[in-house]
Amino acid sequence: MFDETESIRQPQSVTVGDDLYGVSVAELEARIEILRAEVIRTQAALTKKQRELSDAETLFKS
Repeated sequence: MFDETESIRQPQSVTVGDDLYGVSVAELEARIEILRAEVIRTQAALTKKQRELSDAETLFKS
């Protein structure tokens, strides 16, 4: 028996600016989830670097 979900490509990575014309709804939803996860990861890295910078400025402020 044919399962529709088997034929849907799940993107492993996303490139910003890709042509989305031929991409299915399910594939677009998967792209969005990948991008949301990347935004969360990037925000966490930014927060960490800002905290480190603040700590360094405090340490060397004297």
